[in-house]
Amino acid sequence: MAIETYTCDQTALLIMDPYNDFMSEGGKLYSALQEIAELVGFQENMRRLLQAVRSLGIKVFIVPHHRSGGSNLAEWRFVNASQRKADEMQLAAHGTWGGDWHPEFGPRPGDIVVQEHWGQSGFANTDLDVLLKQHGISRVILVGMAAHTCVESTGRFAMELAYHVTLVKDATSAYNPESMRVAHEITGPTFAHRILDTEALIEELSLALPPDFPI
Repeated sequence: MAIETYTCDQTALLIMDPYNDFMSEGGKLYSALQEIAELVGFQENMRRLLQAVRSLGIKVFIVPHHRSGGSNLAEWRFVNASQRKADEMQLAAHGTWGGDWHPEFGPRPGDIVVQEHWGQSGFANTDLDVLLKQHGISRVILVGMAAHTCVESTGRFAMELAYHVTLVKDATSAYNPESMRVAHEITGPTFAHRILDTEALIEELSLALPPDFPI
């Protein structure tokens, strides 16, 4: 039963990296993620899922990547390839449109915005774990960008911290079909407790929705 699995006061939706640079046409990573996002219906699925989640009172956590700003990695000892590339292209840079929230998928009043993560895990060196615990959360649903990087890394870390983890395989995207497949068919099952599509998840959540709620 959805009420047992996704108890509203113990469940949170984690939206990974809802910046314009990731999710809006014209964003610096949008074209790299666009093909798979359109194939799975990312935008419409996000709209439907957010409507259901917010109507239930399930808490939404915004889990953002570090915003670029100048050569802030220049003095680091160890910078990996993705960090270097993001710094070079000034991904989601402070004070730019690309670094602003996506108008639909960014934070709303009552949402909780987590400290920015420097790598791929939303837990590493941030306040995500303590914020989830302070709100009594034991189950997390992960959506956003990208399936094979930040979503996967955050989900793995969540499992290690004893959270129940759900991946929503059509409310995310990846750079190519193989990365998307691996994220949900090979690596995902090693840490996620459930891997669902939006339709199946909303169907379960709908057990707690008003009878006339549009799903």
